Amino acid sequence: MANPLTRSLEWSRQWVDGGSSGGPAWALGRLFGKRHRIGLQTARVPEGVRVYVVGDIHGCIGLLDQLHDLVVADARAARGGLRNIIVYLGDYVDRGLHSREVLDVLSGPPLPGFDPVFLRGNHDQQFLDFFEDPRSGAVWFRYGGDATVYSYGVRIPGSVGAADRFTYIRDELAEKVPQAHIEFLARTQLYCEIGDYAFVHAGIRPELPLDRQVPEDLMWIRDAFLDYDRPLDKVVVHGHSVSDQPQLREHRIGIDTGACYGNALTCLVLEDGARRFLSSRDAGPRRAACAE
Repeated sequence: MANPLTRSLEWSRQWVDGGSSGGPAWALGRLFGKRHRIGLQTARVPEGVRVYVVGDIHGCIGLLDQLHDLVVADARAARGGLRNIIVYLGDYVDRGLHSREVLDVLSGPPLPGFDPVFLRGNHDQQFLDFFEDPRSGAVWFRYGGDATVYSYGVRIPGSVGAADRFTYIRDELAEKVPQAHIEFLARTQLYCEIGDYAFVHAGIRPELPLDRQVPEDLMWIRDAFLDYDRPLDKVVVHGHSVSDQPQLREHRIGIDTGACYGNALTCLVLEDGARRFLSSRDAGPRRAACAE
């Protein structure tokens, strides 16, 4: 099986729309290039484009369905004639009880009238890694991977010993997970930029140019990025680090509002220089506890 992380790095150097952000290349290195600094007050998306950005879903299909309805209604009610792009920040699986259903939706036809961009989160990478090395299962399960396994109908009979547990689960998942789900996750990207905004799952290491960032930081980083208090050349929109409300700082916007903890699934809407938020809440069942 080809390494999906390596393949994702190649995808992340391609542009989504063939030029709405200034050309066919991703131009990742420009994030720290010699340009004026961008902050919340000046950041804009290109003219003629409206961008919807969805935070960490974590198997919460009810919240995703509701949010999709809100996004479609918002686009219909807003100014017409714009190209609608919807960016998903990753962490589609784990913790919530319906990872399979979430991947069914996201790997299927996109919302009508929307161009989707799918980024990869650390949980999505752990899911892919498990197929290559079931020994990673102990760590993956601590981060909610057991909920993903459950969503695919895998159950462990009492005859399976502890030493063989994760190999058994991997083999069962290989039979039960649709190939379309694996291919979808393998095609996810690590990074994209549109106008004055950069989109990534966890964040970036601020002192490094983008062409020197490592995938682990893009999917896992916290304090070194969250505590950074100087401006960047792009406003970074990210998930991964949970807060009750969207976090707006001069150089970043965090929109993981803890869907799997009983909180909202949040969508940031960007149009010209304006920002607004949509959110959905679900009264359905959730996991009582989720690992950070």
